[in-house]
Amino acid sequence: MSFRCNAAFSLFLLSNPKFIRSFASTRLYSQIFHEEEKDNLVSSFNHLLLGHNPTPSIIEFNKILGSLVRAKHYSTAVSLHRQLELKTGIESSLVTLSILINCFSQLGHISLSFSVFANILKMGYHPDVITLTTLIKGLCLKGHLHLALQFHDNLLAHGYHLNQVSYGTLINGLCKGGQTTSALQLLRRVDGKLVQPDVVMYTTIIDNAIGLLHKMILENINPDVYTFNTLVDAFCKEGKLKEAKNVLAAMMKKSIKPDVYSFNSLMDGYCLLNDVRKANDIFNSMAQMGVTSNVYSYTIMINGFCKIKMVDKAMNLFQEMHHKNIIPNTITYSSLIDGLCKFGRISYALKLVDEMHDRCQPPNIITYNPILDAFCKNNHLDKAIVLLTKIKEKGIQPDMFSYNILINGLCKGGRLEDAQKVFEDLLVKGYTLDVYTYNTMINGFCNKSLFDEALAMMSKMKDNGCIPDAITYETLILSLFKENENDKAEKLFTEMIARGLL
Repeated sequence: MSFRCNAAFSLFLLSNPKFIRSFASTRLYSQIFHEEEKDNLVSSFNHLLLGHNPTPSIIEFNKILGSLVRAKHYSTAVSLHRQLELKTGIESSLVTLSILINCFSQLGHISLSFSVFANILKMGYHPDVITLTTLIKGLCLKGHLHLALQFHDNLLAHGYHLNQVSYGTLINGLCKGGQTTSALQLLRRVDGKLVQPDVVMYTTIIDNAIGLLHKMILENINPDVYTFNTLVDAFCKEGKLKEAKNVLAAMMKKSIKPDVYSFNSLMDGYCLLNDVRKANDIFNSMAQMGVTSNVYSYTIMINGFCKIKMVDKAMNLFQEMHHKNIIPNTITYSSLIDGLCKFGRISYALKLVDEMHDRCQPPNIITYNPILDAFCKNNHLDKAIVLLTKIKEKGIQPDMFSYNILINGLCKGGRLEDAQKVFEDLLVKGYTLDVYTYNTMINGFCNKSLFDEALAMMSKMKDNGCIPDAITYETLILSLFKENENDKAEKLFTEMIARGLL
């Protein structure tokens, strides 16, 4: 079901004129609802603070503070936290302090953000990457780019690890502050050593880097192959292959020979556009240009062929790697396994997993998820459960995608109670469940006409800080409408409008 109204939901609207009339005051109602939501959260917070004996744990307060932050009521969250400190002896947790840092950063109070950060360290907490990224973002928003870079270097020196979001935030700040050279230098430091650069980093730099390249050439500063490759890769990840080829032409004009990374970027760009034929032409022409294909070249093409359902072509390339003594890596195997599973060739995919162990290329959860998905889609649910157990026994931690696959498979296979057990187990173990997980369970309940359970699940969803999306509402409204529960459907529809989801 798409984010916008699907055909069934549109039919529901057309057959209920009073619902259509609700659109007349949508914007005003949305504003009123937004304020009402804030008031409800504040009321809930005060009820926890004053109406319970003993006072609830900090976890309950964090849920409400987190909801306020998601609704961008930063000042209110700070004010409520002050009340919590004054009226109870509850110690703030790492989550509480991270929420405060986010609030102060968004409000532009950087000194207060770092004061809270100092408290985190003083209390012996180990700040997570989200907290560190929030601090970097706060410095960038205030234009303190030198301090942001300095803070980044200090974090690395003390053994902290940042992720793609952290570097994307810092690179974005540098580019917006006109420090594209520093952004490129940082990207060079990051590339494959600290984290793998993603499309956000490249996209951020791309608008600034062309101007920088022209400036370098005008000032007789010769860009090297890395500078050109950075631009080629950035354009390719944006799907701007014409611009990428222009940079490649400029590169050759400066007598800088494209290397395997230049061609890999082009191939990857064409594969992203599903023009695998063109990518294959480049792959085949590399040898004529005196460039030797590497494991990444083959992996890009194998993944490309699998995506367009040409698994036999992918298999041929995989065999070619063996003949050339190029060892496939985990990504190569995972791409091929994904393609095989989508075609129902599960037994061969499992043989490849065994081969990975023999070649010391350990499979990861990305390798196993397609197999898990194939088992579920073919209604081999017990095999899926056994596989998930084996994965855990091997020390590989399933991700939310793994659990979502299993819960969805169990619901569709009519094993709703088993799906509930998995779902509840995840909650007990402290997993943060996403909107897809809740929607899957809600849909499972609706399919069994268990509407009270479905509505209770939506309520639990909100309580746990997961915001219902358009699919949540559409699933419930359509199901209630079919069962002539029109009053409940209308109430949800009004709420859906108020949240701006229609």
